[in-house]
Amino acid sequence: MLIDTHCHLDEYEDIDNIINFDGFMITSGCDRKSNEKVLELVEKYDNIYGTLGIHPECVDTVSEDDYKFIEDNLSNKKIVGIGEIGLDYHYEGFAKEKQINVFKRQLDIASKYNKPVVVHSRDAIADTYNILKEYNIKGCIHCFSSSLEMAREIIKLGYKIGIGGVVTFRNGKRIQEIVENIDLSNILIETDSPYLSPEPFRGKRNEPKNVYYVAKKISEIKGVDISYVLDVTNNNAKSQFDLNI
Repeated sequence: MLIDTHCHLDEYEDIDNIINFDGFMITSGCDRKSNEKVLELVEKYDNIYGTLGIHPECVDTVSEDDYKFIEDNLSNKKIVGIGEIGLDYHYEGFAKEKQINVFKRQLDIASKYNKPVVVHSRDAIADTYNILKEYNIKGCIHCFSSSLEMAREIIKLGYKIGIGGVVTFRNGKRIQEIVENIDLSNILIETDSPYLSPEPFRGKRNEPKNVYYVAKKISEIKGVDISYVLDVTNNNAKSQFDLNI
C-alpha cells in the first residue's frame, strides 16, 4: 500500500484515473477555491484525505472568512491537518511581514484544535524554524530543501521531513544526504503532484502513485527493502496525521 502524504488533486480533471491505485492520498489546499475542492474530494472518495490552508503565495487575497472556513471544517474526520501553509522568500518582492502573519494565524488555529500542519518553506528556513519553535504542534516540512543540520533541528521539534521526487534527481545530492543520515522514522514520502515528477518520469505530469519511486530511491539509499520503507513511512503518516486507515 502506498500513502502519498502531499499532493494537489484539485488540479486534475481526470481525477478518477489519477487515484485508481492501491493507496491513499492527502491532498492540500492553498486558497479558498482549492480548500473547497479538497472538501469535495474527501467526501467523494474513500482513499482521499485532506488538509486546508492558505499558501504563502496566496496571502495577498486572504480574508477573515477564509480563516473561518478552515476552522469550521476541521471537525470533518477526513480533514487531517492544516496546510499548505508557511513561508516563501524565493521570488523578488515577497510580502515577508504578511506571510509571517498569515503563517502564525494558521499555526494558532492548529494549536487551538490540536491539528498537525503541512509546512511549505522555500528560502525561508530560519524564519520557519524560529516561528515553529513558538508552538507545541506536530506536522511535516513538505518538500524539504534545507540542510542536514536544519533537518535534525526540525525533527527535534516533532516534525517529519517530507521527501519527494527530488530525491531521485541526479542533482538531488543534498536530499539524498539527508535521507542517508536521518532515521527512517522521521521521513514522510510525497509527490507534490502534479509537480516534481520523479525519475523516470521527470518532465511529465506527476501522479500520486509515483510515490513508489520515491520509496524505491530511499530503499536504495538506506540499503533496505522497499517493503520496509513503505511499512515505516506508512506508519509515520498514520501517526503524524492520525489517519484512520
